[in-house]
Amino acid sequence: MCTLRIRPLKPALQMIAVQELNEVPHRVADDVEALRDWVVRQPHLRGCTEDQFLLAFLRGTKFSLERAKQKYDRFYTLQASIPEVFNERRLATDPLVLDIIRSGILLRIPQHEDDTGPCVTIIRAGSYDTSKYKFQDIIRVGSMFGEIMMFEDENATISGYVEIMDMKGITGTHLFALQPELLRKFSAYADEAMPTRQKGIHFINVPPAFEAGFNTLKSFFPAKIKSRISVSSQPDAIFNIVSPDYLPLEYGGNHGVMEDISHAMETKLSAYAQYFLASQHFGTVEKFRDVNSQPQDKCCTFGAVGSFRKLEID
Repeated sequence: MCTLRIRPLKPALQMIAVQELNEVPHRVADDVEALRDWVVRQPHLRGCTEDQFLLAFLRGTKFSLERAKQKYDRFYTLQASIPEVFNERRLATDPLVLDIIRSGILLRIPQHEDDTGPCVTIIRAGSYDTSKYKFQDIIRVGSMFGEIMMFEDENATISGYVEIMDMKGITGTHLFALQPELLRKFSAYADEAMPTRQKGIHFINVPPAFEAGFNTLKSFFPAKIKSRISVSSQPDAIFNIVSPDYLPLEYGGNHGVMEDISHAMETKLSAYAQYFLASQHFGTVEKFRDVNSQPQDKCCTFGAVGSFRKLEID
């Protein structure tokens, strides 16, 4: 039996993991070791092999070792196809990353300890200065916290996550900056490569004049993702997604203020400085890929060279 360096689950989440994700507690150590053994034998893969990180891929594929291999491979292969997000600025010490966090553009909403529901992130897409940041910069910071979720957020790895795109203050400049193609590509990456399950993308506070246009955005997404998208101009729509008990004062909640969340996020990111520094060297070396032994998947969005050739998400 392998000694596993992971956190024990709370009973309620353990029950969900067993019933919905096929997790067998006494076999987890061996399952993680089997996935690690496969990773280190792949000549083209350079990636993180920490226990908690690997366990996220097993939970994200309901403990199918073959699917976990596929998703781990995609995780690093697909990143190369979104260089505007996955680049040298993806560091915990990068001034732009820190500025975005301190500005409250992206908020990871805290949850109660006994909550077993999906974790929630709010992206305040209408709140940033488009002359200072590009939308890809916001997505980059979001992707960093997505990986932190894999290490330490059992709600995300077991129950999934929800993204709220707050369009309050949106202008034509912001709409142009949204880059629908980048949204499509990153959503496909999140669905196919991230082991945390995407449960919904909700556009809130959409100006009524733009509501039809935002509904048109759905056409950029595959059918599976499209079904998870909602668009609303109603001010209180957020309460259909998140309890006021979790939201900061600025959103009509009673859980502190946005500045508190931003400060906690900066502290959390700082704790992962070494991981993001190491991740600059993670990825795939395609010339070393053994095409005869790679996991087979008939619905792969990206080929070995990481291009968006076929978009069929199972």
